[in-house]
Amino acid sequence: MIYALDTNTISYILRNAKGVKQRWRQEESAGNRSVIPLAVYYEIQRGLLANDSTNLMRSFEELCEVFGTNDLTKDDMNTAAVIYADRKGKGKSTGDTDLLIAAQCITHGYTLVTNNTKHFDGIDGLNIVDWAANAL
Repeated sequence: MIYALDTNTISYILRNAKGVKQRWRQEESAGNRSVIPLAVYYEIQRGLLANDSTNLMRSFEELCEVFGTNDLTKDDMNTAAVIYADRKGKGKSTGDTDLLIAAQCITHGYTLVTNNTKHFDGIDGLNIVDWAANAL
C-alpha cells in the first residue's frame, strides 16, 4: 500500500508525535511506503518560509528525501476538476489544495493519511486513514 501524507501528518512527524511516528514505522516495516503529494509540499514549504523555520525546513527536506514527492499530472488535474464539479453540484466546497491532494490519491490509488477528515468527507473514491486518532 502507498500512503499519501497530508500536511497535518507531516507536521506531526516533524514535531515528533510519537504515536504518528510509530504508526509510520509500523507501516514501513509491513512493506508499505509513503509519499508527499506536491500540494502538501507546497503547504508545508509556505508555512516554514513564512515562519522562518530554518531548522524545521532542514528536517522537512530530509523527510522529502525519505518519502519522495509526487508531481502533479494532467490526470490529477482532470480528477481534481471532476471532484470540484461534483462537490459544487452537491453544494459543498473544498479548497483547491485539498482538491489536488485528493485527486492525486484517487488517480494513483494512494490512501490519504490525515486527521482533517472533514476536509475530504464525501469525496468518492478517496480512501482515508487517521494515524493521529487515539495516538497523540
